[in-house]
Amino acid sequence: MKIIASDYDGTLNHGGIDDKKRNAIKEWREKGNKFGIVSGRITDDLLRIYKKDKLELDFLLACNGAVILTTDGKILKEDRVDGDILKPILDFIFSLGADWAAIQSDRSYIIDENDNDRLPDEFTRKTLPELKYFNQISTILEDDEEALMVTNAIKEKFGDKLNPLQNGRCIDIVSATMNKAKGLYDYLELVGGKYEDMITVGDNINDTHMIKEFRSYAMANGVQSIKDIADYVTEGITELIEKEMN
Repeated sequence: MKIIASDYDGTLNHGGIDDKKRNAIKEWREKGNKFGIVSGRITDDLLRIYKKDKLELDFLLACNGAVILTTDGKILKEDRVDGDILKPILDFIFSLGADWAAIQSDRSYIIDENDNDRLPDEFTRKTLPELKYFNQISTILEDDEEALMVTNAIKEKFGDKLNPLQNGRCIDIVSATMNKAKGLYDYLELVGGKYEDMITVGDNINDTHMIKEFRSYAMANGVQSIKDIADYVTEGITELIEKEMN
């Protein structure tokens, strides 16, 4: 048995998900292998994508591996950050230019400081209820350079407790020990899989840990730093599956 763990944005969903890609995944699974998504997206968002795309998968890892889900939404394992640090980190990233954030906890919470754009079910930092824990905080900056600056600032100030993972102009903030590779090790332990079973594929900086740790593919459209450390470069999921089955 082999297991493919694929990033979603820019990787599995690169130019859409067509029937050729669906059929390749189906054939892969019919041969006794597993296929799943490991994404920086929060839990509700990843489940929505799974249902919308009508994919047949074996597992979902949301929040850069911090939440391991079955495809029907059951949480198998989660990595939590103590809620005491939530207000300080939110205040910090908003002071550096963020005006929006998504928090994954017992549910998803959206913070929008813009009075004109805020939806009825969204919060400000002042109206956000006290949370005992969170799995991930996500935010978006103006551009990649600003996101890199904020990422480095978070590492310097909160690096002993938090791990900021940049993906373009987006930043996902998880616990200091969490990343996609750690999440996949947790998944292997849950299903009794072996290290040598795992194959990873991604395209951006937040995929770095899993690309380094396991046998890996980088998307040809991905950032150069990922292509430099991957074992192989691929045009897409269909090509990857065909190579692995042959």
